[in-house]
Parts: sequence; C-alpha cells; structure tokens
Amino acid sequence: MFPRIFRSLGWMLVALAALFAVGLLALHRGETINAVWLVVAGVCTMMIAYRFHSKWLAVKVLEVDEHRAPPAVRLRDGKDFVPTHRWMVFGHHFAAIAGPGPLVGITSRSCSRRCSF
Repeated sequence: MFPRIFRSLGWMLVALAALFAVGLLALHRGETINAVWLVVAGVCTMMIAYRFHSKWLAVKVLEVDEHRAPPAVRLRDGKDFVPTHRWMVFGHHFAAIAGPGPLVGITSRSCSRRCSF
C-alpha cells in the first residue's frame, strides 16, 4: 500500500490536470479548441468529486458503520432476506436496468408516432 504522501500527491496531480484543462478552456475564448480538454476537465472533476464527496456522504450523511450487519444477515429468513455474493447482486442490478430497455424504447417510439401532440 502506498504511503499517504503518494496518495495525496496523486490526487494533487489530478486536481492540477483539471485546473490546467479548465484554465485552458477559459483562456481560449473565441478560438477553436480541442474537445479533449473538455473531457480531461470533466473526468478529473468527476474523479475528485467521487473520491472526496462520496467519503463525506458515507461518513456524515449515511453514517456507514462496517461493524453493523446488513439486513440480509440480521433478518435472514431463507426467502426474502438471503445473503448473496456481490457479483450476483451486480448481475441482478444490471439486468434490471438493461433488460427492459428494448421494450421501453419500442413502446415509447410507437406511442410518439400515434400520439403526436
């Protein structure tokens, strides 16, 4: 595991990259600019927000406690509350999002053709 100074240095480099990209975008008014700088600024900003804002949310808002058992363990009944491997849960979550996509897309398109406002 990296010492704390190296982790801090890494996040400082990400912040400097975001600062450089946003500064470059701000200083080139009226001129053509490469879209890569928009992507760099956005990605760096999202990385910083993900790292620090998510930590604040977990500690201050949600009060996450690693020693507290989840409901699947506390209320285990073999039917509704069953501890499951994380990849199984990820698969169910992905299927619930991606599964109805083709159905919803076709339905909304057919409705928009018939129901023109």
